Amino acid sequence: MAPLTLMAVHAHPDDEAISTGGILARYSSEGVRTVLVTCTDGACGDGPGGVKPGEPGHDRAAVAALRREELARSCEILGVDHLEMLGYRDSGMMGWPDNDAPGSFWTTPVEEPAGRLVELMRRYEPNVVVTYDANGFYGHPDHIQAHRATMAAVGAAAIPQKVYYTAVPRSRMVDFGRRLRELGVESPGGDAGDPSGDGEAGPREEWGTPDDEVTTWVDVSASAGRKYESLQAHASQSDNIFFLRMGRDVFGELMGWETFVRVVDRVGVPVPEEDLFEGLR
Repeated sequence: MAPLTLMAVHAHPDDEAISTGGILARYSSEGVRTVLVTCTDGACGDGPGGVKPGEPGHDRAAVAALRREELARSCEILGVDHLEMLGYRDSGMMGWPDNDAPGSFWTTPVEEPAGRLVELMRRYEPNVVVTYDANGFYGHPDHIQAHRATMAAVGAAAIPQKVYYTAVPRSRMVDFGRRLRELGVESPGGDAGDPSGDGEAGPREEWGTPDDEVTTWVDVSASAGRKYESLQAHASQSDNIFFLRMGRDVFGELMGWETFVRVVDRVGVPVPEEDLFEGLR
């Protein structure tokens, strides 16, 4: 019999660690074959010393090469069986000039990456596919494009039995902010996890997914240490320093669950559920 297979489709190196590091590590440990598809080269990430694109010293080629190495190390830690890199040009944050650069993932017709994903789905025959929602969780163009390409491929291949979007329940966002304030840890875009105010993704009280839309809660507490180490592997990216600053113990406390919205189900399993492979084994 073919092994149970999980395919996660992400936009950049390090995205696999942030939102799915727990499930990749957990299911790998359980004998599930894990496939990671990374769509872009990550070249709009930080350069040495946190230098940003457009600043002196930022070398796209050097950043992409370093991030490939970091991604390979992250995959080793998480036990990913197969890494597939599509290699599209990183489009940067929404509104950056990189959005419209020739060859950027954002400007690539969706049918092109969707066709490549169809080929990968036919090769690996994933039972479960995980990607982003239509807004890419927070409006990043490459995340949105990854969503579009993945869902087009799911429709064309008709192979995955279950498909999920990554999600963070709003109640957990509030609890997360409260715990950070208790620890005195400053969150990105605000002081010590203050959930008030606006950020790039809009008012923070509207961040995350309404709790009643979350279908699936997966306990990844036993894999939290490997998830932390996979983020450490992406040490060149300053955004990850925020998570690492918590320390391993607090990180494990706050990151012991990964949650999802199930959008395709050809198995007929009721929700809520606690296992992406419920009904498949």
